Formats: sequence, C-alpha cells, structure tokens
Amino acid sequence: MYKLNPSAQESPDMSATELNIRIVSDIACPWCLVGYRHLRAALDELQPDIEARISWQAFQLNPHIAAEGENLHEHIRHKYGSTETESRAMRRRITALGEETGFTFNFTDDFRTWNTFDAHRAMYWAGLKNSATAMAEQLFTAYFTNGENPGATATLLQAAQDAGLDAAELEQVLADDQYRGEVEQELAQARDLGISGVPTFIVNDQFSLTGAQPVSVFKDALQQIAREA
Repeated sequence: MYKLNPSAQESPDMSATELNIRIVSDIACPWCLVGYRHLRAALDELQPDIEARISWQAFQLNPHIAAEGENLHEHIRHKYGSTETESRAMRRRITALGEETGFTFNFTDDFRTWNTFDAHRAMYWAGLKNSATAMAEQLFTAYFTNGENPGATATLLQAAQDAGLDAAELEQVLADDQYRGEVEQELAQARDLGISGVPTFIVNDQFSLTGAQPVSVFKDALQQIAREA
C-alpha cells in the first residue's frame, strides 16, 4: 500500500467508517475485473464496520489500437514478448481466478482487444448517474464473457439498458462526442499520478493499491486506512 499524500492531515475521529475508493481501470483489462471482484468481496466481509463509495477513472492500456482491434493473443506476444505457452498459462490463471469470483472469461483463439475510449465515455456518463459500477459490470461481461467489442455503440447501448440506464440518452451522448474532454482529463490525471498499470485503487485520495490483490490484502489495507481516516 502506497500513501499518495504523506503530508495530508489525518482526522483524530476514529469513528469514521466511510471510504471513497476510486478504481483506475480499463474495460480491456481482465485483472481489473478480478481486482474489483476481490475488492467487493473484502467490502462485503467488512460490513457494517466499513462502507465505501466506489467511483471509476479511465485508463487505456492500448490507446492506439485501430477500430478493427487486434487478436489479443498476438497482441500480448508482440507487446510483452511472451511465448504461446506463457500466454496460454496466463489465460488459464485469469480464467481460474474469474471462476473463483463467479465470473466467466472466454478467451477463444480469435478473442480480440479493442480501443476502449468510447467505453470510458459511456462509463463517465453512467458515473454522473451513480451507475458506473453497474455499467462496468455489464461491459466486463459483454467483453470477456460474450466476446463483444466494448467500444462498439451497440454493445454500449445494450450494457446501458442492462444496467437500468437510458440507452437512448447514451446513444445521443455517443453521437455528439460528449465527455471526450472529461475522459482525456482522467487519462492525463492517471499519467500525472504515475499510474502505469491497472487496476489501481485510490482510497480517500491518499492511499493506493495496485493490482488484483487477494481479498485478505484488501481487507487488511482498508481496515488500516479506516483506522487512520
């Protein structure tokens, strides 16, 4: 756990139990889904002693991917230099971790990675309606379980509908290119904070945890932060 702002004053009131948790994430990142599920499990175990307000901040792992996307397995081999054996082992590991949280990853041979900028615009819009988490869950499922393009308008509209949001309103948002500047600002902020990998969990704007940590690590960290809040 890393303290972002060591000079920030800490309140002596030890009764505070509400934490603000910002998840810096990309829909194209399987570890973000696993990390979120682990965080959620930790929070469930910590109730009623600790409550959390969760928000989401945009991050793009592959901002320059073309509209047609790329085969994920080839992309990973080229980007990280991993062998086919290493790539398959990692997919099996992620799939197993997903199963432990009740999530299904379907990494087919033709599974693709896509540009997620418009997905982040949709997430920003959903966040204005306090529904970013519901939207994220729908998009993770659409992408990793169903193999859909999470940046495609049809996928985003269906996700909005399934999250209980107004798909017609989102369609207009996407058509009018709304929230582009806001998403670009979030991406720049992540860079300014030195975030180079996701998921990153920023708690109370002071502490950060990086990676899909085990539930026990989240619990210990959140309890420590709550004591200092």
